[in-house]
Amino acid sequence: MANQKKQSRSHIILTSHPGGRSDKPVPITWGAPTAAERGPVIGTVTDPKRRNVIGTHSGSYAVYRALAVASGALSPLHIPDLTNTAPAEPIGPFGQWFDPEKIVSLDPWGHMTSEAFAGMIAEGYDIRPTIAVTKAHLKMPEIDEAMESGRLRSDNRILGPTGNARVTKAAVEPVWYLPAIAGRFGIEESELRRGLFEYTGGMFPELVTRPDLKVFLPPIGGHTLYFFGDLSGLGKPETEIACRVHDECNGSDVFGSDICTCRPYLTHGIEVCIETAQRGGLGIIVYNRKEGRALGEVTKFLVYNARKRQEGGDRADRYFERTECVAGVQDVRFQQLMPDVLHWLGLKRIDRFVSMSDMKHDHVTGSGIEIGERVPIPDELVPPDARVEIDAKIHAGYHTDKATPTESDLTIAKGRSLND
Repeated sequence: MANQKKQSRSHIILTSHPGGRSDKPVPITWGAPTAAERGPVIGTVTDPKRRNVIGTHSGSYAVYRALAVASGALSPLHIPDLTNTAPAEPIGPFGQWFDPEKIVSLDPWGHMTSEAFAGMIAEGYDIRPTIAVTKAHLKMPEIDEAMESGRLRSDNRILGPTGNARVTKAAVEPVWYLPAIAGRFGIEESELRRGLFEYTGGMFPELVTRPDLKVFLPPIGGHTLYFFGDLSGLGKPETEIACRVHDECNGSDVFGSDICTCRPYLTHGIEVCIETAQRGGLGIIVYNRKEGRALGEVTKFLVYNARKRQEGGDRADRYFERTECVAGVQDVRFQQLMPDVLHWLGLKRIDRFVSMSDMKHDHVTGSGIEIGERVPIPDELVPPDARVEIDAKIHAGYHTDKATPTESDLTIAKGRSLND
């Protein structure tokens, strides 16, 4: 271990320079009809000459792994033993996996690396999963409340008598195919690469020095998926699908902050998913790591202060304006990439889409997935302090079955506490 640590510090390898990289990396043919033809994603640092992507695995957690290596807690040459880590349920392949335009921000084969690239792994290639699939039980007080009220009932299959919901869950790391990412945003690949390089402080020089490397593992959060029901129904047109696509909100989702509708809408989505699964369908929660509209939690809290301290207090008619004043932009979640994970699941129709967001709806349908019913959050689930948020969003175009509030209808919320 000491020798490995000493050797790793003897000199610095610059992957953007000759000698520190592979000049002939294993090719990646995005959207190829088989995993073997597509090629593996090799983002490990144990053998830099075999790397064929920009960046490394684990998304934002790669920095912690680097710290573990630097501090001597982890060998830089460690290769994980993946025995018994195969997916708890099979997913795919589906037709969308072979369309290079349908899935551009994740590796559809990412949970099947041990199987798909067994030969290369046996030859010594360090090929790691970017997706993991496991099973669990979900226990939430809102499920208990739904059972007590009679809205949900135990069936000893999806929902147990004590309120434990049986789920399959998947974790997905981002894997970006840069040419198609650029296409989604209507810009040139060179423009995308330069922007990513310059506005991350030059974090990844290969973005501008290695145009031959087309795949990027960005240091951002990915997705967590929760499935209610039988996953064998994926990709079958007769399967009823309910889906909630939810963007992370730590304050509400975890701690129950009442300034927004995030946790109530998430738990309502879970209830709809359980109902659908109990009818023989499949319920899907897609949880995206995009805190504070992907502006981050510090910016989010600054916006809270700005909203509540402005003249007249928290106001729906200035809800988005206050965000833009602080952050320079209203939203950077970029729902253009959001449908990819739905295509990974082979979805072509969502029967019950538990979302009022016009942005999410339009990008899902624009990607070729049909949406049947749009399920708004029930009024009784909207916390009083979140009324400003929901009124502002409805006025801005969020889906509702009720009359859309006009400018004059947007009430000024007074006397609100700075503590949300």
